[in-house]
Amino acid sequence: MSEAALTRKQTLFYLSFLILMWGINWPLSKYALEFTPPLLFAGLRTLIGGVLLIIVALPRWRKLRLRETWPYYLISAFLSIVFYYGFQTVGLQYMPAGLFSAIVFLQPVLLGLFAWMWLGERMYARKMIGLLLGFAGVAVMSIGGFKGGISFIGILLALASALSWALGTVYIKRQAAKVDSLWMTAMQILIGGGVMTAYGSTVESWSEIRWTGAFLFDTLFISVFVIALGWLVYFKLIGSGEASKVGSFTFLIPVVSIVCSVLFLNERLTLNLLAGMALIVASILLVNAKQRRLPDNEKKVLFPQQF
Repeated sequence: MSEAALTRKQTLFYLSFLILMWGINWPLSKYALEFTPPLLFAGLRTLIGGVLLIIVALPRWRKLRLRETWPYYLISAFLSIVFYYGFQTVGLQYMPAGLFSAIVFLQPVLLGLFAWMWLGERMYARKMIGLLLGFAGVAVMSIGGFKGGISFIGILLALASALSWALGTVYIKRQAAKVDSLWMTAMQILIGGGVMTAYGSTVESWSEIRWTGAFLFDTLFISVFVIALGWLVYFKLIGSGEASKVGSFTFLIPVVSIVCSVLFLNERLTLNLLAGMALIVASILLVNAKQRRLPDNEKKVLFPQQF
């Protein structure tokens, strides 16, 4: 996939697809854990997604350049896949999903900071306030999860998941010119899935998996649409725009997750959810609003040393 700038319609389509797929991933994954141990499931779904992407990338095999690029694939695999999914899947066993997801979605705030520090993206008060509002919105929506008990280990795993996701995104953005984007996505998912499957096989038993039709459909859907296509679209968006702005839209993912839970799992729509959604909308508007350009006479007053 080219790193060229996307049109507004393409960006809207990709964002809508990503938010929908990653939003329904949470309830689908929670459902799948009724049939399988967590680490084997995390590895299996990711490994299948990686194999599918490798098949898609094979016609561009000359761009793989494995001897030169393997360190980039390995580092990104651990940051974006192994650590992110591993910490997330294990952490969900220690604390309520609402509270856990609220902490994980500190990621866009971290991504905004890291993009400012290491990618040279602009950071100004409105953008930072917007990022913090988005995190606050997720937290408000997840207040109900606090009743289920707080685990120190769970909090650490959620923070580690958010940190690894943000670092992985910034790392891939920095290395974008050195690797082919399709091979980067395919290789990191394949490596990550292989590592998690191998580790899961040592600490969990394959015999514990119940290979029902529902589990197989759930796993294949996540592998194709959430893992393979989802990550491909995410890195396409990151490669064609500001990482912090793309990251701000991921605040909508828990909104989709909660709406799906209300519609299909008979969960209640509360004032907390409505307030959280309002904060998230405000967050996205603030982060993505264009910064007003100052006239030269105002610049001379504010920044006289530059004139």
